[in-house]
Amino acid sequence: MDADLLRTLGIDPAALEPAPPWAPYRGTSTARLDGGHRCARCGQPARATRVVDAPGLGRRWLDTCRDDFLAVARLRPSRMPSTVEGIVADLRAAAVEVGAPLTVVVDEP
Repeated sequence: MDADLLRTLGIDPAALEPAPPWAPYRGTSTARLDGGHRCARCGQPARATRVVDAPGLGRRWLDTCRDDFLAVARLRPSRMPSTVEGIVADLRAAAVEVGAPLTVVVDEP
């Protein structure tokens, strides 16, 4: 999937900075958006960053401007349920997972 993302943006993975081998915590990623990093595709100031796995190169930072971030964010299929029934099923599964009691409340007019 990361290879597809890089291909869609037209970015050479070898041009990206190496990322740490561990999962960066939120503060590390946020610090990259201090104005010193540019969008890997267009060169505008980066407004979003993530770590991608570049085939043959390992983990790399992918810094993007707002527009390029949104352009590729739309390419990912949503994992959110699209119906009320799906949302309720997800909530029920989460409640069962944490051992919360399942209570049904019917709101009648």
